[in-house]
Amino acid sequence: MSEKSAPPSQSFEQTISELEAIVTEMEQGDLPLHDALKKFERGIELSRLSQKALVDAEQKVKILTEQNGDSQLQDFSAAQED
Repeated sequence: MSEKSAPPSQSFEQTISELEAIVTEMEQGDLPLHDALKKFERGIELSRLSQKALVDAEQKVKILTEQNGDSQLQDFSAAQED
């Protein structure tokens, strides 16, 4: 696997797990600058991939709720208070 892109089969959970591992490794501060920059670049890529996955999931939920005639999405925390 190339460090430049996530494999198409990598799940959202795997992406987050890899991102967490990178953060942990970088927080230790033991990486040479060149390696730290590579890890940072990979972390940014993973962050963007996970953000896109969340946006896509939100869009799917919106489409599904509109198909069921419930076009009003609520904030999850507000729905929990009801």
